[in-house]
Amino acid sequence: MSDTKSAVAAVSDNDFEQAVLQSEQPVLVDFWAPWCRPCLMIAPIVEEVAQDYAGRIEVRKMEVDSNPQIPARYGVRGIPTLILFRHGKILDTHSGVLSRTDLGQFIDEALNRS
Repeated sequence: MSDTKSAVAAVSDNDFEQAVLQSEQPVLVDFWAPWCRPCLMIAPIVEEVAQDYAGRIEVRKMEVDSNPQIPARYGVRGIPTLILFRHGKILDTHSGVLSRTDLGQFIDEALNRS
């Protein structure tokens, strides 16, 4: 682990309602697990997007093994899964690894549709 502060905060079953659903800003949630290789591949991309979109969206990570309730509620069956929320509603969902360009496009298109 590095000493630099991550732009991506963790979220759990316990604080999901407040941190994501009640957020004033759109929130991108990265559902992941430490044993998931694709999750580890996309992690630096998600971190970069969090920095690039700072002030426009919040980015959170939810580790699915220790937080089973929220992934089950939203039908997360494979990881990594990215869900973009705004005002408690899902704007869009993507499962699998995305490039930095594709992740930016995913976010921009979802925000522009809403």
